[in-house]
Amino acid sequence: MENINIEDFDLKAIIAEYMEKGFLDNIIDMFKHDKNLYIYIGDLIIDERLRVRIGTSALIEALKIEDPENVREAVLYILPLLKNKTPMHRADAAYLLGVIGDKNAIPFLEEITKDEDANVRLVAKEAIEEIILNPKA
Repeated sequence: MENINIEDFDLKAIIAEYMEKGFLDNIIDMFKHDKNLYIYIGDLIIDERLRVRIGTSALIEALKIEDPENVREAVLYILPLLKNKTPMHRADAAYLLGVIGDKNAIPFLEEITKDEDANVRLVAKEAIEEIILNPKA
């Protein structure tokens, strides 16, 4: 059984609660000051609350501009979601990878251009195009 660090759980819960309440600016500042918080991106993008998922996308979009040297830290935590059983989660992960623009994500995105879900295929193709047109790494 995996050990769960209660401090991590509490911090992740706090970030999700802030996101739910619309405190995006506070969360952006937190991420800009502690790149270790990127470990939570994968969990936040699959949160059951719509505002948290939308807020996570907005967070990555903002951090790409405000913290471009660290936003790629999220890639490692987003990539596993490309194999998530829920098509919406796979599409959201592909979208975020496109926003981040790390060319190292292209092979993983190419894998899901053959996904069973048409929306996932479309988002993956758009993400690849975004990365090719605006490479950051």
